[in-house]
Amino acid sequence: MTSRGTITEVFGAALGLGLTSFGGPIAHIGYFRREYVTKRGWLDETSFGDLVTLSQMLPGPASSQLGIAIGTRRAGMAGGLAAWLGFTLPSAIALTALGLVATSVDLSGMGWVHGLQLAAVAVVAQAVWVMAGTLAPDWIRKSLALAATIVALAWATPFSQVAIIAGGALIGRFLLDPPTMPKTGPEPSPVSRRTGLIALSLFVVLLVCLPILRGPGGQPVAMFDAFYRSGALVFGGGHVVLPLLDATVVDPGWVSDSQFLAGYGAAQAVPGPLFSFSAFLGTVSAPTPNGPSGAVIALTAIFLPSLLLIFGALPFWEWLRRSVDVRRALTGANAAVVGILLAALYTPVWTSAIETGLDVAVAGTGLALLLTGRVPPVVVVALCALAGQALTAI
Repeated sequence: MTSRGTITEVFGAALGLGLTSFGGPIAHIGYFRREYVTKRGWLDETSFGDLVTLSQMLPGPASSQLGIAIGTRRAGMAGGLAAWLGFTLPSAIALTALGLVATSVDLSGMGWVHGLQLAAVAVVAQAVWVMAGTLAPDWIRKSLALAATIVALAWATPFSQVAIIAGGALIGRFLLDPPTMPKTGPEPSPVSRRTGLIALSLFVVLLVCLPILRGPGGQPVAMFDAFYRSGALVFGGGHVVLPLLDATVVDPGWVSDSQFLAGYGAAQAVPGPLFSFSAFLGTVSAPTPNGPSGAVIALTAIFLPSLLLIFGALPFWEWLRRSVDVRRALTGANAAVVGILLAALYTPVWTSAIETGLDVAVAGTGLALLLTGRVPPVVVVALCALAGQALTAI
């Protein structure tokens, strides 16, 4: 294990990544490897790969959880919190500012907003394509993903996604082969088992009790519960949170369809974690709290499960990483995630954004540019916004 560092050191490194890490969770892992392994030498390749696996095994935003785990290894739990703050603040501030603009200006008739919605179609379609290739490469997992898509479309409730992932995990446990794990020696945990158990217990208590407290607690508790549940129950992170967030903020009328997709498109144009989209949603929420206070509630709630899970899992990582049953279940859950994302691509993303053949052409061009791997997502988003504005003149 490398020598301990300072909280300031961890925050500074994470802030630099938060200002420059474009491209989504997979790209973020590449940025993290260059910064933490190659440049700073805080951990070796094998330890880095182990923490990547841990972040993929847990629900929540994978790249943020990887950063939290590295920060915790470097400077304890305070280092994990500093790593999260540094990586998240730039995108959260930018999306909160955009949300304040959206609450004071009617965006519904603006062509560039429609262009951002078309960019969201391209980005989610690329995510489905890439994730299907890595998480559902064989016919069993492809069939599982297709079944998950059908169920997700036929049974659209806030809890259906959890049931689908649980079903995928159950199928994976009995039918799928586990992925291989690197053979390494035990790595001492900076978090004690007692502290880990407290963190895991708090994670469960909040998940169970927040829905009960929604009535007497009013809208602030309802908002915290909605975003906490989204962060706690989504495997795969990033784009996969889209359908659950849509069900929890659009269906009850807190955020309109056009605001949701415009904000989601804009989130592709800023560096850092895609879960910072929650700051935009908290800002534009119709019922109070909204504005900056709504952004803080939504952002804190959606990331809190990740902090608790990383702090809770690190002391028990040696058991998790060597459990064949856990890895089999995760393989099935990941295939189900592909199906859920494919369903989200159709509704709400496609059905809310695509209106004409020209819309299909713009979104299709954006997807083609993304699939080349040579055009950054921020450029594709900008081009789609310009195309959307141009379409209003036709």
